[in-house]
Amino acid sequence: MKINGNEVRPGNVIQHQDSLWVAVKTDAVKPGKGPAYAQVELKNLLDGRKLNERFRASETVERVRLEQKDHTYLYPEGDSHVFMDAENYEQINISADMLGDRAAFLQDGMQVIVESHEGRPLTIQLPEHVVLEVVETEPTVKGQTASSSYKPAMMDNGLRVMVPPFMTTGERIVVNTTTVEYVKRAD
Repeated sequence: MKINGNEVRPGNVIQHQDSLWVAVKTDAVKPGKGPAYAQVELKNLLDGRKLNERFRASETVERVRLEQKDHTYLYPEGDSHVFMDAENYEQINISADMLGDRAAFLQDGMQVIVESHEGRPLTIQLPEHVVLEVVETEPTVKGQTASSSYKPAMMDNGLRVMVPPFMTTGERIVVNTTTVEYVKRAD
């Protein structure tokens, strides 16, 4: 499917330079002189290379449709992760390199969407929010509530998340998987 160069959004997979690329970041730029363009940071889905590219509104790019199937995360195995197809119970391995930073959010039994192209798994879509436990954070200092300050906290999966000052060790919180930010206390 062809789309205009300025319609590329984060998460879109495009065919560019004879390879598959996923848009990581996009910025719409309107210079004082000349036409507007989209500055797009791309990551190669096959080998992990990164590329910064400018797409003008007049250019067209080929957006690739990926097959999406529901899978359940099972366990890590060496340098890959094992997922089970929700329909036919077949297991597939996806390398940790391909998952990148998102692998830290994987939890036993988590439902994810595996995206593949021509039968080859490329990436996963995580749930929007996950529940994590605070395993280490600084103690609360009285009188520090005048401004909306946040403090760093280490989660049970090894990620660092900025949390409100009232959070203590052992509390469970909801974290956004795309921005890696605190959302709220878990119920």
